[in-house]
Amino acid sequence: MKREKLIRKYDKQVSAYETNRDNPTLVKWRSRIIPDAYGSVLEIGIGVGANFAYYEREKVKELLGVDFSKEMIRGAEREASKHHIKTSFINKDIRHVHFESNSFDSIVSTLTLCGYPNPVDTLNKINDWCRKDGKVLLMEHGLSTNPFLSVTQKIVDPLFNKVSGCHCNRNMIKLVEKSRLQIERVERYWSGIICLIWARPRE
Repeated sequence: MKREKLIRKYDKQVSAYETNRDNPTLVKWRSRIIPDAYGSVLEIGIGVGANFAYYEREKVKELLGVDFSKEMIRGAEREASKHHIKTSFINKDIRHVHFESNSFDSIVSTLTLCGYPNPVDTLNKINDWCRKDGKVLLMEHGLSTNPFLSVTQKIVDPLFNKVSGCHCNRNMIKLVEKSRLQIERVERYWSGIICLIWARPRE
């Protein structure tokens, strides 16, 4: 899907994302990993700010959110007003964002790696932007560990991508392993479709 069309798609889905922000299942997973963020935090694909409620305010000094959808960022701005975290936003495709090396203590991505044309490149940028003693926190969906489900995901992926703008057949663990990040801990749910990944940068 062309990037401009994908951005328009997300611009039109803000209300649906806001409605889904309190989905109990997603809340359970977010609340397991997001509280580990600390210091200066970068969140890529911040959407409508669904993670804001799970950051520990006393640990987070500042939060910078990046998203290519202007309407999603407007939703995130509304959500940020409910929380007491110093927050700023960049309306830009993560592929065209540049930060100095070692800029952030924590980098967060939730349900975004499914949509990037080259997710390993994005992960390598994260590796560079995160301070070497920092944390990378990922909550992603991808290929199931169940053989029947994984085959189904591979078959339906072209249609899934056309409708949703993201892929359902990516092996998230292998993608992170191919990047320069070092995995420290993994939790998997929904027959392995959902991956919570705690990682750290390395040279």
